[in-house]
Amino acid sequence: MSIGYKSLILNKLQNIYQMACTLTTGRKVPCKSAFGGIKAVYLADYGTIASIAVDSSTKVATITNGSPAPVWFEFDVKGNSSLETTVTSSRENGTTFYTQTLNLTLTYLDAKTQAELQTIAVARPYIVVQDYYGNNFLCGFENGMEVTGGTVVTGAAAGDLSGFTLTFEGLEETAPYFLNAAVTPSTEQIAVN
Repeated sequence: MSIGYKSLILNKLQNIYQMACTLTTGRKVPCKSAFGGIKAVYLADYGTIASIAVDSSTKVATITNGSPAPVWFEFDVKGNSSLETTVTSSRENGTTFYTQTLNLTLTYLDAKTQAELQTIAVARPYIVVQDYYGNNFLCGFENGMEVTGGTVVTGAAAGDLSGFTLTFEGLEETAPYFLNAAVTPSTEQIAVN
């Protein structure tokens, strides 16, 4: 094989690797004013969103409701709740996917919440997570979010959690979508105390 031919093959291989994966921008370091945590989560039955459209310039998504339209049930949270997305990418297999993990802590034990959580545990809802900046993230758009674990705990000491924990997981082709607006929740909400 001649050196010119090897160069041509190497050049073509480099072009193949660069075709669909070209970078588009960088990112500056922001101010140190971040505040973590989740303010609320909204759950709706899987299959009630018809589609989403992602704006090509802002990268923010808009939901198109299905028929029936999603009914969003609000769960207010404070403290130990979090949303984390893990990227898994394999050069060998040519695959990339995102594991969306939502950890919820709901304080206080009550029968109505326990009954609702038992229903949620066997479902695979869409979940919109709202953070303290007003960002709304749609999780589980392609496959829904599944409960993978949780606890009903009384606590042992006076300062321990008496409440519920749930872990949801979604395996998706994308990270959670930033939504252009908050969802409108149902007025149905369990009042504890």
